[in-house]
Amino acid sequence: MIKLWPAIDLINATSVRLTEGKYDSEEKMARSAEESITYYSKFDCVDRIHIVDLIGAKQQTSVEQDYIKTLRELTTKPIEVGGGIRTVETIKAYFDQGIDYCIVGTKAIQDLDWLAQVAQQFPNRIYLSVDAYKQAIKINGWEQDAQLDLFDLVETINHLPLGGLIYTDISKDGRLAGPNFEITGKLVQQTDIPIVASGGIRDQEDIKKLDALNVYAAIVGKAAHNPQFWEGLS
Repeated sequence: MIKLWPAIDLINATSVRLTEGKYDSEEKMARSAEESITYYSKFDCVDRIHIVDLIGAKQQTSVEQDYIKTLRELTTKPIEVGGGIRTVETIKAYFDQGIDYCIVGTKAIQDLDWLAQVAQQFPNRIYLSVDAYKQAIKINGWEQDAQLDLFDLVETINHLPLGGLIYTDISKDGRLAGPNFEITGKLVQQTDIPIVASGGIRDQEDIKKLDALNVYAAIVGKAAHNPQFWEGLS
């Protein structure tokens, strides 16, 4: 059964959402990060909470670490954190403060030797986040083209002991238009690494379709703030 991971995206300790990864599209969410993490923790179907330091992603260094530590204290659910994680020291610092999983992106994509190092040092606790327009990978907070194809990258890293690969089609993200089922499904078929779908998920029907594709988990952002999304879930 597919796992459900609601997302909390942070800018200046505020829960926000971006559309297509554009920072000038910042939209403050009705619930604060504290309110969100408390709300999501009530659901048994939520087995992890996904937190992203958006300014950290843009500035290439962890920014919200102290604030995330306060969020960690509000739930017993596992938490994964991403955004600006580019050193082993940052990963260790998050793990030391009780974060369960770390998400790496730009640094890992640009330096596959480093990705291999951290994956082997922390087996199954490192997730690779790959953000792309369809298959064209973007880096540095989605602002630069990596000149790399999604499926070429997956073939290169297939042997690593990663917790999973988080695929976000940026053209879908924040639009509530549905995830990229086609590419997500192809990823599941191409690799043994667990595939996590992110971006554009609207409702429980999208979750069911991803489950049918054998997707490991779904990260739900904007839709998680809609009470209707949670109807019937426990």
